[in-house]
Amino acid sequence: MTLTGLYVPLITPFDGTGAVATDALTALAVDALDAGAAGLVALGTTGEPAALSDEEQSVVLDVVAEVCRVRGARLFVGANSVAALRALGDRPEVTAALSLVPPFLRPGAAGVLAHFADLARASPVPLVVYHVPYRTGQQLHADDFRRLAEVPGVVGVKYATGGIDADTINLLADVPPGFAVLGGEDPLLSPLLALGAHGAIAASAQVAAAEFVRLVSHWHAGDVACARSLGHRLAGLSAALFAGPNPTVIKAVLHARGRIPTPAVRLPLLAADQDATRRALRRLDTLVSKPT
Repeated sequence: MTLTGLYVPLITPFDGTGAVATDALTALAVDALDAGAAGLVALGTTGEPAALSDEEQSVVLDVVAEVCRVRGARLFVGANSVAALRALGDRPEVTAALSLVPPFLRPGAAGVLAHFADLARASPVPLVVYHVPYRTGQQLHADDFRRLAEVPGVVGVKYATGGIDADTINLLADVPPGFAVLGGEDPLLSPLLALGAHGAIAASAQVAAAEFVRLVSHWHAGDVACARSLGHRLAGLSAALFAGPNPTVIKAVLHARGRIPTPAVRLPLLAADQDATRRALRRLDTLVSKPT
């Protein structure tokens, strides 16, 4: 299984009472797949899973899994422990788990490799490693990913390093067969795709899924001129959407567009700054007003 295309990590919308807005969540999932996304991510960090109760997490997963089942779409689920992974065995809709490199401890590359080997042995579904070193504190290099790719059950990486350097180029110049590199740094998706990334996991795509689908398609088809132009505009949109902690600005924009009932987030997140929201809305308006 080589994972390609666009995967949209869904927010968790809340209604006026503070409960999970299941109808809005269903609509977001359907809209993303209608726009051409290859799949969805439930309970990723964009979905604020740490702020959800066990019951709310189950509700979110029920909703998104049902949409993916009906549509025949792939589903990733955020799961970082053996217990969370084993629970996915009762979810036939789940394609893979999105599992974070252990944060804070900085166990070293050997420790990360041992950690994912242990998770993979216990997991009923394949694993996509979530690498975001400026949040976890743990750096990994191209050869580390090649070793991870040798672990049975590890099928890819969400690559969100905050930049593109010689190590990025090294990895994408020689990606192991069957191992997918999925761009996870939204403003850098276009150059990562240009270098050979298989696809993207992009929170920004919730507000403009069709355009992100086209970006992936343009690069995979070798349509450089269209991909470059669209990529620059989507990078500007993504930067605006990440001007505040994710997903605060995304939620504010979705609410302003009438797609979710409230822009509410849960502590420790605070509501998006109004100026940041206006800037993101202007970027979105400019994007959709021009042909792609």
